[in-house]
Amino acid sequence: MVSIRLFRRISAALLLLFLLSAEPCPGQVERSPAAPAPAVELQGEVGASQNHTYIRAPFHVPAGVHRVTLTFTYTERQQHTALDIGVLDPMELRCWSGGNKSVLTIGISDATPSCLPGPIPAGEWYLLIGVPNIRPGVRSHYTAQIFFTRTGLVADEPAVLRRPLRSGPAWYRGDLHMHTAHSDGQCPSQTGKMVPCPVFFTVEDAARRGLDFIAITDHNATSQYNVMRELQPYFDKVLLIPGREITTFQGHLNFLGTTQYLNFQLGSSAVPSMNVLLGRARKLGALVSINHPAAPSGEICMGCGWTPSSPVDMGLLTAVEAVNGGEPLPAFSSIPFWEQQLNRGYRLTAIGGSDNHRPMTPLDQPGAVGSPTTVIYARNLSTPAILDGIRSGRVFIDLTGSRDRMLDLHAQAAGSDTAMGGMLTAPAGARISIAASVAACPGATVSLVLDGAASPALAAQPVTATDQTLHWKWRTDGKRHWLLAEVRDASGQILLLGNPVYINWPANPPR
Repeated sequence: MVSIRLFRRISAALLLLFLLSAEPCPGQVERSPAAPAPAVELQGEVGASQNHTYIRAPFHVPAGVHRVTLTFTYTERQQHTALDIGVLDPMELRCWSGGNKSVLTIGISDATPSCLPGPIPAGEWYLLIGVPNIRPGVRSHYTAQIFFTRTGLVADEPAVLRRPLRSGPAWYRGDLHMHTAHSDGQCPSQTGKMVPCPVFFTVEDAARRGLDFIAITDHNATSQYNVMRELQPYFDKVLLIPGREITTFQGHLNFLGTTQYLNFQLGSSAVPSMNVLLGRARKLGALVSINHPAAPSGEICMGCGWTPSSPVDMGLLTAVEAVNGGEPLPAFSSIPFWEQQLNRGYRLTAIGGSDNHRPMTPLDQPGAVGSPTTVIYARNLSTPAILDGIRSGRVFIDLTGSRDRMLDLHAQAAGSDTAMGGMLTAPAGARISIAASVAACPGATVSLVLDGAASPALAAQPVTATDQTLHWKWRTDGKRHWLLAEVRDASGQILLLGNPVYINWPANPPR
């Protein structure tokens, strides 16, 4: 019996033979590899004699390509000219979009709807143009630009695929840890049975929460990226960041910003240690954080706690999930673990994640999508900008999952000013001015934490207004310190947790 896959390949080969008898090949313009431009540009004209035919335009895909992206424009639309597009690889039809798309992308793990994701074979590919309508006497000029991406990094994709959903620097709110049907996310079916939950419901919950971004981090999986590629145009207010929870028996890691495969089989001969795994993640360009390091491990939650079998170079990490929505505070708080790393000299950003496995959980429940919320100051709403915002450390965690609570911290000495995540140099005896800006927290208290403890010289202050900036003065001893702000309610519960300002740290601390 002929397999469906083989049938598709035979059909594609027959179609290819038909195409070879079509119009002469349009011109192919090669681009310099160093130029900030498409690798290939195809141009040609379509006339009335080609109405109701198919035209093929060849282009060569080199070895080692992770993603092929194509943009397509043509003239004479006002004359009711209609051109449909598709893509053939050396073996089969990879896309047929009709005329409703002008951008197609084909990656190893994801593709534009109507395109097939999968391996990118080197060789002769074809842009396939269908001509449903062109009037007598009309000539339509088309241009196709083709980009080759050699990594899975979103930051390396052509600009047409990573345009910001919102422009300009701002505080953006999101959730960096959640699960769907592509791992162990569940929700009730139409008949009330618990079933693997479609990605749509997770994104819809994020939209209802008013989040600006989410990272869908299914366990070791890459299949969710194809669904995210389909959903992103519809959810054009919620940025969908490709992520994975790298789940090992010695700890869990968030792996953000790339669709490239990472071998997660820690303890095997291929991945003998956590440092090997983290080193490979860094080479791929991913942002990596530790998830719920203080969680229990063993049968209750296999590998959930941070239990590496050998010493780990924490400088290979960028962040720590200090607050996890599935862990009640203070019992399983990972804040002390994060503070220990700061005291060891590692400048790691504290982030939060709901770890949501039930997208239909009411939004006022702990662990619902966006509970907690990570709030990041970024240059715009795009994946590269959000990840750069985490790296900068100007980030706070909103444990209440609100839409409007805010926290920022600035420190100033000798005319130099820095915000959360930044470094400040101040010699012994210098007077540092500290300002914490808080919004939507009336009745709460702002405390400053110095090297993991309260300082008598930095007394807590009450919040008496909806939008308020509180001030402190502190004289430094010239040694290395970290200083952060946290907001607590009347019962002492943390509402907002900020990241530190780093005082007198080396210029290139471990990161």
